[in-house]
Amino acid sequence: MTAAEETAIAILSWLANEPELLGRFLALTGTDPSSLRHAAADPGFLAGVVDFLMGHEPTLLAFCAATSTRPEDVVRAHMVLSGPPGGF
Repeated sequence: MTAAEETAIAILSWLANEPELLGRFLALTGTDPSSLRHAAADPGFLAGVVDFLMGHEPTLLAFCAATSTRPEDVVRAHMVLSGPPGGF
């Protein structure tokens, strides 16, 4: 497992303890709680997890504070999992 994937799994684990955010994430992705473990094996899903966090700075900072993760580590994971901007 890469560092980027580990970061995405850490985000997903944190979301599991944040019911309101988890509900929003599930609604946006169309995923249900019973399929999260299976979905987490998909790199595209993991990219979506990091993208969800990157889309709202207060949530990103709350995750970083709660898990002692540096924001730049999340940004790096986002770049690795989502690919370069513009898809090139």
